[in-house]
Amino acid sequence: MVHPFPVSTNTQLLPPTTATATAAAPPVSVAGITPIVDLDTGGVIALQAIGGDLGYGGSGHGDVVALARLVLDISRNEALLPLPLVLTLPTAAVVSGSAALAPLHEALRVSGRRPREVILMLKGGFSEVDRRALIMGVEGLRAVGYLIAVGEVGTAHVPLDLLTDVSPYLTVLSPELIARVPRDQRRAALGESLAALARNVGAHVLAPGVTTEVQLATVRGWGVRLAQGPLLVPGPSGRVHVPLPVVEPEPVQLLLGPRVQEFLLPAVTLPEEATAEEIVEIFSSEPSITSVILVDEYQRPKGSLDRSRFLLSIASRFGHALHGKKPAIRLADSVRAVPKTTPAIAAMQVAGRDTERVYDDLVVTDEVGRCMGIVRVSDLIRQVAAMQH
Repeated sequence: MVHPFPVSTNTQLLPPTTATATAAAPPVSVAGITPIVDLDTGGVIALQAIGGDLGYGGSGHGDVVALARLVLDISRNEALLPLPLVLTLPTAAVVSGSAALAPLHEALRVSGRRPREVILMLKGGFSEVDRRALIMGVEGLRAVGYLIAVGEVGTAHVPLDLLTDVSPYLTVLSPELIARVPRDQRRAALGESLAALARNVGAHVLAPGVTTEVQLATVRGWGVRLAQGPLLVPGPSGRVHVPLPVVEPEPVQLLLGPRVQEFLLPAVTLPEEATAEEIVEIFSSEPSITSVILVDEYQRPKGSLDRSRFLLSIASRFGHALHGKKPAIRLADSVRAVPKTTPAIAAMQVAGRDTERVYDDLVVTDEVGRCMGIVRVSDLIRQVAAMQH
């Protein structure tokens, strides 16, 4: 049930615990590992494996073997296992066919990681004659369950229309581009355009190699939410500090309350094909879980299962026999979604539109409609009550 970029049973790309600027991080002392941080919450939500120079030439077979060894090394540190893993994969290896990737598949199997817990980041140029083989290889990897990323966008010899052909889950900007941003306005304009392009084709955006607060402020201005680099590594306490920009609240915002993303909680999500039995298992495992959100392959919410109503349906006469083996979405309610920038009072108005579901969790979505997490209406009520005193 672990999907990028989750923590525990989350499947969304977003927050691990709370919307704070500092969050606990897992140990990342394993060689070749760097944390990926959600800039909105300060949480470490994934780990990127750096397996040395993967190169651009040859078949990529040797690089894949080295990458497989790195995966096995990482698997020996159990503290790292719950977090999704980003692996850099040479395009040459993908072009070479499925046999070239066999060592990686086997290493992941031995380590206990499922493909859907891994994001494969394509790196390196390719010739036009290999384009079709690359796209077919990517489709094969996606069919197995891997999520796909395209790396070094902005400086690598990768045509931008590959983003439309590959439909990556994650677009990784070039670290060389990020390094030159503060002192080069033209490259800053290029980076902002690339970030907007990636979002418009439905991909998350990662800014790598962030070393200064100026770079961090710049990429946040582009709307980039994910970053990694020397500025964002855990300190001696094992926590990551993300410098947050000071934003003066607008007068209207003061009247309507803080935005819902300040109350964000991790959503427990499953694919929309999940069966009712899988939902029962989740609710039974943790009494504090109030809802399960069913999402599509792009993490967009498709249905909401309230704990009380769902369990009543299953517990009714013949309920398990009727629904247990069938898709849980048959019992799901429509999603009550609010964008992350929605003020608290406006979110409460959304909650109050259906009197039978007033206290159902609200699903918070990002700019392209993907599930970021949930907000509990009780938290909003407490906030609004505090504003009135």
